[in-house]
Amino acid sequence: QVQLVESGGGLVQAGGSLKLSCEASGNFFRFNAMGWYRQAPGKRRELVAVITYGGNTNYSDSVKGRFTVARGNTENTVYLQMNSLKFEDTAVYYCNARSKFDVMYWGQGSQVTVSS
Repeated sequence: QVQLVESGGGLVQAGGSLKLSCEASGNFFRFNAMGWYRQAPGKRRELVAVITYGGNTNYSDSVKGRFTVARGNTENTVYLQMNSLKFEDTAVYYCNARSKFDVMYWGQGSQVTVSS
């Protein structure tokens, strides 16, 4: 059983910053990739940013240059530094981890609200 626990969401004014954290626990060997997705009201869940075990990153065009995804010192943590936040970044953000068997794990979701 694998659990992903997120922290760091909240309310911020447009132009501000937030940092999301995610820590995995349970029975796993290694994740091939970890990252973040988000889902705004009435919209589909979408990829925000992902980092592979080798350190390669991929970002949604809408967040490039503003958000940074990074792994922690241990292999079971991932962070999302969000700068220059916009109203349209408002969403529930989900931590995601993909095992070497392509099994996807999800966190419980963390609300990020950006006031205009």
